[in-house]
Amino acid sequence: MTLLHQLFNEGGQSPWIDNLSRDAVRSGRLANMVDEGIRGVTSNPTIFQKAMTGTDVYTADFARLIEGGSVEQAFWEMATADVTAALEILHPLYEQSGTGDGFVSLEVSPRLAYDTDRTVRDARHFHETIDMPNLMVKIPATEAGVPAVRQMISEGRNINVTLIFSLERYEAVIEAYISGLEALAASGGDLSRTHSVASFFVSRVDTEVDRRLDRSGRPELASLRGKAAVAQAKLAYRLFESRFSGERWQALAERGAHPQRPLWASTSTKNPAYPDLLYVGTLIGPHTVNTMPDATVDAFKDHGVVARSVDQDVDQAQAHLDDLAEAGIDMADVARQLEEEGVSSFSKSFDELLQALEDKANDLRSREHPAS
Repeated sequence: MTLLHQLFNEGGQSPWIDNLSRDAVRSGRLANMVDEGIRGVTSNPTIFQKAMTGTDVYTADFARLIEGGSVEQAFWEMATADVTAALEILHPLYEQSGTGDGFVSLEVSPRLAYDTDRTVRDARHFHETIDMPNLMVKIPATEAGVPAVRQMISEGRNINVTLIFSLERYEAVIEAYISGLEALAASGGDLSRTHSVASFFVSRVDTEVDRRLDRSGRPELASLRGKAAVAQAKLAYRLFESRFSGERWQALAERGAHPQRPLWASTSTKNPAYPDLLYVGTLIGPHTVNTMPDATVDAFKDHGVVARSVDQDVDQAQAHLDDLAEAGIDMADVARQLEEEGVSSFSKSFDELLQALEDKANDLRSREHPAS
């Protein structure tokens, strides 16, 4: 049994890979990762930017697609094709797990992060176009995104809620999911086929909190560095356990509803001074997902340790956040900044990707019709 299988079987956590490329799909590398214990795939604009601009594997398909459409349409068709191929690879796991895993996530355009109606239309379009039961559409947990999440859940569509940076926003996401399921139940929908994960971003929290601690010029605060992200995630898990219990949730569970699992995202260690598995080994527990980039997966396969940890030392986690507040670190402001930066980063990657594809399209056209 690999450590990835052990993570799921003994730790109750589903390891997903935070990467998707046509090469991984076609070479069999993704299928091999699934055999080793990977149970899902996530993607985002930055991942597609790296995949599509760092290789020639898309060139022939791209040249064909731009003959009858725009560069952006070509991108979405190529992304949809990659996601569909990955969905087919993961579908047997989806069935074997009783629809609990085997999901592949495709994100709506980052340009829609502050537009509820267009997010709803795009998410619905992806589900209707791809029409596979193990697709999850990613919607950012912005103020505009949360009502879109509720609407999609009320229609029985799988949603990965991304870019969650605070406990307050996480609570709003949980409410959107539960109230969406209640609306689905009221319309006679099948709750058992609807799944969601709440992607709580981790390492970026430490990066920003550490920066603020360093900027304070108070060396006595150095002991607070590198602890905020895990502390906040542990409290998020406590919130998960609280909200997915009790009479309100039980009424939905009796109709086949599944809890919205916390997904730990951004789990590669950004500070080389910290352990490479800081955001993995500290957050293992039942009904959770950890989506890791390739290097973090490799590190876990090499020297990971499976032990329940996500609900350990929760009082200390709360005490740490209290200490940060006393030190003048405003976690609500940290979350606001990280959300803005997250949306901006994905938008920038998307724009850069489209520009690179536009340049490639112009190059292909000039080769086909060279100047006389």
